Amino acid sequence: MDRGLYIAASGMVAELTRQDQVANDLANASTPGYKPDRSAQQSFGELLLQNTADGAAVGTLGLGARISRTVTDLSPRALEQTGEPLDVALDGDGFLAVETPAGRRYTRDGQLTLDAEGRLRTATGYLVLGDDGRPIRAGSASGLEIAADGTVRSGGRAVGRLGVVSLREPVKQGDTLFAGLPGPRPAATAVRQGYLEGSGVDATTALVGMLQSLRAYQSDQQAIQAIDETLEKGIAAGGI
Repeated sequence: MDRGLYIAASGMVAELTRQDQVANDLANASTPGYKPDRSAQQSFGELLLQNTADGAAVGTLGLGARISRTVTDLSPRALEQTGEPLDVALDGDGFLAVETPAGRRYTRDGQLTLDAEGRLRTATGYLVLGDDGRPIRAGSASGLEIAADGTVRSGGRAVGRLGVVSLREPVKQGDTLFAGLPGPRPAATAVRQGYLEGSGVDATTALVGMLQSLRAYQSDQQAIQAIDETLEKGIAAGGI
């Protein structure tokens, strides 16, 4: 089988992966605290071409491309004021600790709610944990105050402190959740009540990236079609 078919096909597979990643980023362009991904491509390697007569090197031939890894951009984004007492943003590094069915996870999405028992939860329903690792029972949103150090007060009484941690080796576990190794609370990070961190996705840049990926995919597709037509002609002529 013609090696060019494999090379072009590997490029198409890589671009399909990239398009899925960009599409997910675009879908979360307005998700607070969302961190975009970047797909890094890598060559499978190169084949040294040699003259069959004397073994002299002729050149190299690439063996196609693949997605070697996906990197998440964890850079903090600008804070957007909402005025909602249950919205919080982390001004600086760090993550909020939450409890999920899969165990403890971490997020930058500060859209909080109160359940029927008055406990703080994320917009997706996960319990928000305090410094002590226990859920925070705030009672009511009326008169709720969240200080810069994360202390939560309801009716003037302290009911807990938001668990904010540093995170080593973060691994994305969904659109806004991360797993990793929690570390000490970042000293310079402040909690801002009535704010949300904006999404890390720049829609224009993401759209341009998707168009570039689509063009690359189409080029690989055209290469496969050209190789296929050449093989058909060779077979018809009895040369293959």
